[in-house]
Amino acid sequence: MSEQTHMINKDRKVELNQVDEVMNRMAPEQKDDILEQFETFKQYLKKRVSLGESLGLNEEQLTLVAEKVAEMLSKNEEPRNREEKLLQELWNAANNEQQHALAHVLVKFVKN
Repeated sequence: MSEQTHMINKDRKVELNQVDEVMNRMAPEQKDDILEQFETFKQYLKKRVSLGESLGLNEEQLTLVAEKVAEMLSKNEEPRNREEKLLQELWNAANNEQQHALAHVLVKFVKN
């Protein structure tokens, strides 16, 4: 795959404009499987955070990706369980600074 199809470029910088493209390539069935149960969603995020760390991303870079993903999910996906509904409501009620803080919390949450 070319560099344009990845979120991390050769300089180990996150290309946030690629997040949408990467998420849109996910098969609908795979997305449903991940989002159906909150524990599955949490484990998926944990694996992605671990992968990002292994690629050299720091916490701020991981948070920026989490923020972009959360924004996309909030706008494009219906919550499939009460935990996702709560996250969506918190996200939508927050201003940009609070959303960034919430993304930090989500990264830490899945790491523990």
